[in-house]
Amino acid sequence: MQALDTVVILLYFAILIGAGIIGSTKAKTSEDFALAGRNLGMFMYLGCLSAVILGGAATIGTTKLGYQFGISGIWFVSMIGLGIIILGTIFIKKIDSLRVTTISELLGKRYKSETRLLSAIVASIYTLMIAVTQVIGMGTIINVLLGWNLTTSMLVGGGIVLFYTILGGMWSVTVTDIIQFVIMTIGIFFIMVPMSLAEVDGFSQLISKLPEAHLSFTSIGYQQIFQYFLLFALGMVVSQDIWQRVFTAKSGKIARNGSIFAGVYSFAYAIAGSIIGMCAFIVIPNLENPQNTFATMALTILPTGILGLVLASVCSALMSTASGSLLASSTLITNDIIKQYFLKNMSDKQLLLASRVTTLLVGLIAITFSIWIQDVLVALDVAYAILSGAIFIPLVMTFFWKRATPNSGFYAILISTIVVIAGLFLEGLTSTNPILYGMSAGLISLVGISLFTRPADDSEFATPFDEDYEEESEDARKEA
Repeated sequence: MQALDTVVILLYFAILIGAGIIGSTKAKTSEDFALAGRNLGMFMYLGCLSAVILGGAATIGTTKLGYQFGISGIWFVSMIGLGIIILGTIFIKKIDSLRVTTISELLGKRYKSETRLLSAIVASIYTLMIAVTQVIGMGTIINVLLGWNLTTSMLVGGGIVLFYTILGGMWSVTVTDIIQFVIMTIGIFFIMVPMSLAEVDGFSQLISKLPEAHLSFTSIGYQQIFQYFLLFALGMVVSQDIWQRVFTAKSGKIARNGSIFAGVYSFAYAIAGSIIGMCAFIVIPNLENPQNTFATMALTILPTGILGLVLASVCSALMSTASGSLLASSTLITNDIIKQYFLKNMSDKQLLLASRVTTLLVGLIAITFSIWIQDVLVALDVAYAILSGAIFIPLVMTFFWKRATPNSGFYAILISTIVVIAGLFLEGLTSTNPILYGMSAGLISLVGISLFTRPADDSEFATPFDEDYEEESEDARKEA
């Protein structure tokens, strides 16, 4: 890589730090820090939501799958897009008036208070693991591009993200995400895809040179497609970092429409990544490690200067997801654990300080784990499995089954978590079955406990979708 590319990447890092400082001037309250004051318009909302769901795994992973399986590589990111669309069309209307900050807070309102603690622990571990994988990804890219050792690269990449996240919380994350969204879009759609196709003499020539299996939408296998659905489509619906972005929207309409547009953008991103991978299969036919498909293709076809911009786009994707995950984990810990069980009478100023301190500690843990482990992709699958298997059913029943009792939600999450972990231990960490076991156990537990125990008075556990609940929530929202 030439000196000009290095300058482009370092300049990009400097811009992100500057944007984080600007964002810090807007974070005056705890709600500003966690949710950007719930005041984002359509473009900013779409940009920051798209940036957080399409991390480095989406970019690097899809091009790898495109190289190995052809057009069937779209399913990974397409399931992420499907999950965002499900969230936008089914759930956002129901949660818009609730004025909650976390999924755990919602579950705590619907079920017993211990449910809030249990779900917060599960969700915060999941978001922390996502942050760890992104820091590892950043370190790997910086190591290759700038020649620094891997530990230093992780410290620099993770440190930059941690710095601007602590400064301004969601406002800093939003400002930087808009920059990252623009860079990602230009880098993938307007540079890498056209230049990759030009390298193989156009799309028609690409089709003619690929093996037949690479042109099949199902060559990756139905079982793998189903696993992506369980892990990512359902995982998006119950992921705190995604919900936290949803809560930043100025209105329910913006949240709903922006989520649908982000899902459509994800489908396009999946196709673009797969095409780049398929082109790489022709240009670099004997690549030893498919994980390096994107970086190797960029180094092969891009001129100096443009290469730096495109590789900065990959760093953008990693940083967006890392910052959102760090903030989500710290918000869960601050709002659903520290505030609820240790410092109940905090003022808003104290809560803001606690949020920043917690973000710092979570960030340091994430960077430490990244340097220590260096490969947590399997652990990330485990985290997604527990999240989908343990929390999806209680969350859905929150909105659609009034008969569920306060105890049922807590025990459903507890039993499902145990079942998923046991299933992963017995059948292997890559098995899809433990997610199904967990969901089944959660459904049976929730329904069984609700039906065979004496129901409390309806007022004690009103569904957030009940008419009287909605009216009260809407009044509270107008007052706010």
